[in-house]
Amino acid sequence: MPRRAAAHTGRRASVLAALAVTALSATGTPAAAATAAHLPATPADGRHTMNQAFVRAAGRFDVPRDLLAAVGYGETHLDGHTGQPSQANGYGVMHLASNPANRSLEKAAAITGEPQSRLRRDTAANILGGAAVLRSYADRLGLDGDERDDIDAWYPAVAQYSGTTGRAAARYADTVYAFLTHGFAATVPGGEQISVTARPVAPDKGTRSATVAPEKRTLSATVGRAPITPYPSALWVPADAHNFTVGRTAKIDKVIIHVTQGSYAGSIKWFQDPTAEVSAHYVVRSSDGQVTQTVRDSDTAYHAKEANASALGIEHEGYIDDPSWFTDTMYRASAALTSALCDKYGIPKDRAHIIGHSEAPGTDHTDPGRYWDWNRYLGFVEGDSSSGNGGSNTSGSSSDGLGFASYPLLQSGASGAQVTAVQQLLNTQGFAAGGADGSFGAATLSAVKAYQTSHGLPAGGIVGPKTWTALLSAGSTPTLRQGDSGADVKRLQRSLTAALGTTVDAVGTFGPVTAKAVRTYQTRQGLAVTGIVSSNTWAALHAGR
Repeated sequence: MPRRAAAHTGRRASVLAALAVTALSATGTPAAAATAAHLPATPADGRHTMNQAFVRAAGRFDVPRDLLAAVGYGETHLDGHTGQPSQANGYGVMHLASNPANRSLEKAAAITGEPQSRLRRDTAANILGGAAVLRSYADRLGLDGDERDDIDAWYPAVAQYSGTTGRAAARYADTVYAFLTHGFAATVPGGEQISVTARPVAPDKGTRSATVAPEKRTLSATVGRAPITPYPSALWVPADAHNFTVGRTAKIDKVIIHVTQGSYAGSIKWFQDPTAEVSAHYVVRSSDGQVTQTVRDSDTAYHAKEANASALGIEHEGYIDDPSWFTDTMYRASAALTSALCDKYGIPKDRAHIIGHSEAPGTDHTDPGRYWDWNRYLGFVEGDSSSGNGGSNTSGSSSDGLGFASYPLLQSGASGAQVTAVQQLLNTQGFAAGGADGSFGAATLSAVKAYQTSHGLPAGGIVGPKTWTALLSAGSTPTLRQGDSGADVKRLQRSLTAALGTTVDAVGTFGPVTAKAVRTYQTRQGLAVTGIVSSNTWAALHAGR
């Protein structure tokens, strides 16, 4: 991630409506803080386990423990990085930030009475501070005790915690609720395991305008400079006009790989901050490979000093010292993007032209770091199906428009080939999504909700792994085993890709890689681990498990 560049580089409805005019950086003290501010931050016996810290912080500020853990997991994978700041000057497991756009560190200090130095470096204090900030947002929303016990009621508070606004804030909150939906288990520094059990959620979002404040208008937005991207599912959240230069002074001849040293939403927000003076053309999310474009290809982003004029910059969510961020889905989605950019601009697909930030001229940065697997990444860019763990050699859609290397979260406003696939699947299964035009509008939203309700899935209208899995696996339930082939095997492979979050090459041949994926899925679902797909495995897939 680039540092700052030089100059050239009922009741609920009314509550949610009030949020639209609430400044995210405003300070305030939750009602609970007056009596709790002077309690010790750690147990009396001196133990500092992270599990205890989450339980204690959740109890003190009446925040659901699993919600608090999911926010921390989304921010840092629960790694405080020994108190070192992120690119947005955020600290600790809960990423308490201190920058012009986000003062959550200062807010946490005011509420808890803890010094900022401790909030930055002490994990228990940092988690306590995160809970305090979340509770302050809940109080501003007017959530009472019963509502605070409802994890679905916290959605707008989570959106505020992102430190950003508009669609970026909504995507941040959606990601946190996806972690709650699917659960997670993380081994944190020191070996302790933190887990959240999967559960159905239906977050109370209200309308988009009521959930998050409007996005700040930038020059690129106000003059109608729509993005031009060769990657069909990329979202568009423009960087502030102070953070890039319109046009270029050199031909595009390279792609530069970065790591954000922070979260996906936080990095996008940082590019929207006029004081940052940094940006990249694209940001890729770790969990599902979602891509957001923030600067047009034809404009000069501030990401690599001397190379800015001739380079396209791609940021990847995560930290260079933690390989858990570099998921198979992220590698494949990013490689698909890089491959498309190389094809569009005639860039050779080699290490001389696809380089790390550390290799750019005039840089003092070390990303993407030693854990970035260049051989694997370049293999995916070149379309090598043997790269990684035997996934797909296709980065885009299959000939029938349903097969992808990954199936990202989709919601209202999304567009592209994956939206077309959802519409096609819904229409085929009797849920009227309108024309398969690749635009996630009102008809598609209504069809998604109806489908989710009929299948016992959380009916929030967001197409996540569960909905993808159910949609893709729908159909007959033949017994399949290694050596089989045909359309049913391809259907199985696609649904496994959605369910596992790891690409299973949808070629229609049941080989060793598919057998391994089936066994992994059966293990996760508590089924008999046979590697053979029978009615029980199909039933789990049909249920979106």
